[in-house]
Amino acid sequence: MIVAHRKNIQDLKAILAPHKKILVLGCGGCVTVCLAGGEREVGMISSALRIAYRVDGDEHEIHETTIERQCENQFIEEILPKVQEVDAVLSLACGAGVQSIAERYPNKPVYPGVDTKFIGILQEQGIWTEKCAACGQCIVGFYGAVCPLTRCSKAQVDGPCGGARNGKCEVSPEIDCGWQLIYDRLKAIGQLDRLLDPAPLTDWSKSHEGGCRKVVREDQRVKTPTSG
Repeated sequence: MIVAHRKNIQDLKAILAPHKKILVLGCGGCVTVCLAGGEREVGMISSALRIAYRVDGDEHEIHETTIERQCENQFIEEILPKVQEVDAVLSLACGAGVQSIAERYPNKPVYPGVDTKFIGILQEQGIWTEKCAACGQCIVGFYGAVCPLTRCSKAQVDGPCGGARNGKCEVSPEIDCGWQLIYDRLKAIGQLDRLLDPAPLTDWSKSHEGGCRKVVREDQRVKTPTSG
């Protein structure tokens, strides 16, 4: 799940300052699950903006809607009439959703209403934890399904740094040592011998360092028939 967090109202007012008619656009995907940008949050942010503008004696027209996913064109098409009615769109989707809306409506200003944080899970009610760096070459199989790139503060893939104390990272006593987690997990599943093998080399060209990434599934593509 992509985890995001709502921007505060003052920041949103600054972003939206040039515009009077605004569409607050929610997304039914990940940001709904992490309580950042779903239909409920659209209502909350819209109400907060109206109150803030009213306190300032400023007139603004706030529209609200939520679509299933902002990262898919079939859902983006649904909001064309609403987008045409406003001066700008405040997207409560992740960064991918914001850019998808902007690409579909190139002549309309689109602004992010949330800060995209990481790929993670709901650890407990109200707490989300990062689990994946989307490195493009998943290596957790070597480490007992614990990712050293995200769970180790130094992203070390070849063993602990030696700075941990009592299973906690030297960066903060509130952070579990990633390599302690790896050791405990491998011990629990009887695979400690994996630690004797050289760490797999990381191919960073498959991560963002290799440029904007794309996944192509030829078996899923719809190809345009050729004439002739």
